[in-house]
Amino acid sequence: MFENAVAVFMVGALIIYALMGGADFGGGFWDFCARGPRALRQREAIARAIGPIWEANHVWLILVIVLLFSGFPVGFAAIMTALNIPLTLMLFGIVLRGSTFAFRKYDRDEEKIHRRWSVAFGTASVFTPLVQGMTLGALATGRIRFAQGSLTSGYLAGWLTPFALACGIFALALFAFLAATYLTVDTIDAPDLQNDFRTRALWSGGLLWPIAGIVFVLSKSGAPDMFRGLTNWWAPYLLGMTILLAIGCLLVLWQRHFLWARAAAAGEVTLVLGGWSLAHYPHLIMPDLTLHDTAAPAATLRLLLIALCAGAVLLLPSLFFLFRIFKGSQIIEPKK
Repeated sequence: MFENAVAVFMVGALIIYALMGGADFGGGFWDFCARGPRALRQREAIARAIGPIWEANHVWLILVIVLLFSGFPVGFAAIMTALNIPLTLMLFGIVLRGSTFAFRKYDRDEEKIHRRWSVAFGTASVFTPLVQGMTLGALATGRIRFAQGSLTSGYLAGWLTPFALACGIFALALFAFLAATYLTVDTIDAPDLQNDFRTRALWSGGLLWPIAGIVFVLSKSGAPDMFRGLTNWWAPYLLGMTILLAIGCLLVLWQRHFLWARAAAAGEVTLVLGGWSLAHYPHLIMPDLTLHDTAAPAATLRLLLIALCAGAVLLLPSLFFLFRIFKGSQIIEPKK
């Protein structure tokens, strides 16, 4: 019982991280792809959108790790052992991305130096979500095996499979779509840039469909337990809602209702990650480790839930005021 409640908090934090931190990674992807006469202005718009709150977004990833460590210590040890290489690469990418973003801002204002930092920032922004998606995909492949508490499948199992790679590409595409949609709101004062990001949101949103189809097809052989979960009784309803939101998001983007598009994109990402979590339940690592098998004692989980509720009283209002201060001017959609 308690382990399920902690798992819900973990999934919630993961979804918020995708909606906020994932959009930042997507912004870095578009920074990397910026070309043409408006490339510099596009990068400046992305930096303005990311700048005020980008460090706060990693709070949610830290929360996921802390909950995993405290609530599921056996699972934490297993994941950190089996996926040590991709998780180390992810950490390196996060640090590289953050440092290059700061150095580009405060280094000498020369085109050559600016371009060098932009390449490093964009590369890290592409590489990191790719590895994050591969890591999540690896947990579902069934190739990470444990016997009597020991890893038996080695350090390369799972995360280098075609299914995991497809999950990485899907994560990158999802973050790129989310960022482009958000940026249509953040560029309210620059119609030409807003139109650039609208076009990118439409293209990336359309590309999500075939990529998602590839992930689903590969899951049949690459993650059979996940595939069975995705064909459960609830799956058609969740899939139907996701498709409706995806179509609705593209329609309101086409009609330039950007605030509605942002809400629809966030809902689409929420349903995608929610469906992944339901299909993965009750496993932490398929097929050997479940939430129940790896959970901490009930007393520990109970105290952890109390701490989470108490912390939310401080964290959520702080987050609200942070967005209110730095994003409050964007709450009204301009007339067409």
